[in-house]
Amino acid sequence: MDDIEVVVVGAGVIGLAVARALARDGREVVILEASEGIGNETSSRNSEVIHAGIYYPRGSLKAELCVRGKALLYEFLNARGLPHARCGKLIVATSAEQNAELEAIRARAAANGANDLELLSAARARSLEPELACTAALLSPSTGILDSHSYMLALLADAEGGQAVLALRSRLARAHATPAGLRLLVDGAESIEVRARILVNCAGLHASSVARCIEGLPPQHIPPTYLCKGNYYALARAAPFKRLIYPVPERAGLGVHLTLDLAGQARFGPDVEWIERIDYSVDPARAQRFYAEVRKYWPGLRDGELSPGYCGIRPKLEPASGPASDFIIQGPREHGVRGLVNLFGIESPGLTASLAIAERVQQELQSTDA
Repeated sequence: MDDIEVVVVGAGVIGLAVARALARDGREVVILEASEGIGNETSSRNSEVIHAGIYYPRGSLKAELCVRGKALLYEFLNARGLPHARCGKLIVATSAEQNAELEAIRARAAANGANDLELLSAARARSLEPELACTAALLSPSTGILDSHSYMLALLADAEGGQAVLALRSRLARAHATPAGLRLLVDGAESIEVRARILVNCAGLHASSVARCIEGLPPQHIPPTYLCKGNYYALARAAPFKRLIYPVPERAGLGVHLTLDLAGQARFGPDVEWIERIDYSVDPARAQRFYAEVRKYWPGLRDGELSPGYCGIRPKLEPASGPASDFIIQGPREHGVRGLVNLFGIESPGLTASLAIAERVQQELQSTDA
């Protein structure tokens, strides 16, 4: 039976960031990925937005790690010359009744440490984006976009430059916690048993399932995962906007917003579905409900201009009717299993927060090593 210091389950952006951080600490790391490539689920099916940390509750992990992660991410991308753009975002009010909400959003963002938002008049907003219709807007200059795949490849290169190895088509089938560490059964080309001193569960959509495979982990520490699917629709012509456009948030979410990729392609979404199983199909008919919402801030959208783009699925810790949950980064102090760290509910802003999440896992392991 082979001995490995660290096993990271999942080669999405979070698993790769964690593996990089631990490998740079001088630890021997094996990354287990059940699929044939890196980042094939949530990490490659998102809007690729670098979030500013605006909407999350003060004191939450999402708020703290988004703001910290944004700074680390821009530093990482700039240092390596990776594709990204600090394009900015406008949060727009489309009625006088919504204007006061913009100030509340700015105050919440400032409490989280995102203190660069600027309140704009309708005329000033239209000077930046002439096709925009609004009564007022907030400018978030530090919101941006990136190429998530280039970012993940860079994380992997850094990890492999340390003592990390990527094992594709390798699934954690079972783990057993012992006083000496964790005994793992890994299914791949063949089944093998290994001993690991540390196991970090970064399995995203499958994190709760992976946790249920760990004998000795009390079941009350394994939250259920609910699958929330967001459908996005692409604009058939060149985007008339240079910035991301978000309406004032609705009670159920952030509304139908406009995001851009690095080529300038505009996408509108999300159309949200709560689903029972993973399904990446996008129904063209669902785009019809977008037109009236988008025309509130962009009257120039013409009939028939939206076509299916892509969809992504988030691992939610609450059902459709429940209040939004925070990230869970759960170590031995919570569940009592030495050497085990579980990450649950890592959805947006997980991409932005990835390097800060990796830092937090490092800290968790250092505190338990002491």
